[in-house]
Amino acid sequence: MKYIIYTLGCKVNQYETQAMETLFAERGLSPAAPGERADAVIVNSCAVTAESGRKSRQALRRLSEENPGALRCVCGCWSQTDAEAAQGLAEVVWGSADRRGFVDAVADALESRRPVLGVDEPFRRRVIEDLPAGAYEGHARAWLKIEDGCANFCSYCIIPYSRGRVRSLEAERAASLAAGLAAEGYKELVLTGIEIASWGFDLPGRPGLADCVCAVAGAVPGVRIRLGSIEPTAVTEDFCARLAELPGLCPHFHLSMQSGSDGVLKRMNRKYDTAEFCAVCERLRRYFPGCALTTDLITGFPGESEAEFDETLAFIRKCAFAQMHVFPYSRRPGTKADALPGQLTHAVKNERARAAHEAALEMQREYLENCVGSVQSVLFESEKAPRCFGHAPNYMPVSVEGEGLRGLVKNVKITAVEGQMLVGAVI
Repeated sequence: MKYIIYTLGCKVNQYETQAMETLFAERGLSPAAPGERADAVIVNSCAVTAESGRKSRQALRRLSEENPGALRCVCGCWSQTDAEAAQGLAEVVWGSADRRGFVDAVADALESRRPVLGVDEPFRRRVIEDLPAGAYEGHARAWLKIEDGCANFCSYCIIPYSRGRVRSLEAERAASLAAGLAAEGYKELVLTGIEIASWGFDLPGRPGLADCVCAVAGAVPGVRIRLGSIEPTAVTEDFCARLAELPGLCPHFHLSMQSGSDGVLKRMNRKYDTAEFCAVCERLRRYFPGCALTTDLITGFPGESEAEFDETLAFIRKCAFAQMHVFPYSRRPGTKADALPGQLTHAVKNERARAAHEAALEMQREYLENCVGSVQSVLFESEKAPRCFGHAPNYMPVSVEGEGLRGLVKNVKITAVEGQMLVGAVI
């Protein structure tokens, strides 16, 4: 039996898709080759915005049309929050938990062709699902999911309602899985989750994220450790001091910001203000000189005035981000922000996104130019003759002339910037 799986959304979804592929192989199912008709089509869906839900539905329809007669299956955050709509498009409808159960349901439905609904109540979940750790075939970097769920309840976000409360993978188990990945030859591990800054809130003694990172790092000496997106509230003095002692920690920190205006942050129900966020940036740069700080920004949030947007533009320049993901605000039914007054037009939201993106490109260029002359330890991930491509510890993309470097870590002297990429030569 052959299947096609299409993944939308965050790195957690990508991790869970990779885990499901491992579980499907245990059940005797394998991915369809390019151009080969599949017996089952699967969408691992996303619900972070209304647009994400639309893309999830669109992907399911497209795969069904391209594979007539295939069993239609969907799992993830969109089907968790809108199971009724999902049932109108798929025979196997699952939520955002129990991926092993979903794999079993797909395998069984391929034989019985009976519809299956497996959507639970997310706030009743108490334990994180222990899934196979790894990466997509051929990748040099592996993901390790250490946390699920979120309790922040930002006014624009549906994810707490689709993922439930915080659930953490115990540090000892995370370290064991990390050691297994290192033994398989992975040179870098990305610690990911829905909101990893909350790791440990549900565990005895309420350990913090630094405890998990240190446990993992101790289990994989010589392997790079990269953190997924973190809330700035987790970046305390103790957090920085402990992580600065880890030689394998990548000096790249993706801080969840969303706005540079205190008024907008308050309406978003974020748990910090711009002064606290700025202090976090300064703290990280003090402990990790030259580190790359990256972030997300939402433009055109309900009620965002011109003055508040100007505050945001000034603030992001003050923070000097190495890279930014900029999104115009997208209304999401079921969130508090959807009912807020002052909803802005698409034109205004997109124009502000364009202006912020231009500022982001300027800051990125400045950061890249500051890397020229440095020596970076690059993990090479792909090649296209006559060049090889990889990422430095600060997650900046690097290109060199050469071949046969895929999967290797090499020191590279950075000599120039080309577009949004560093260029150098292997030492």
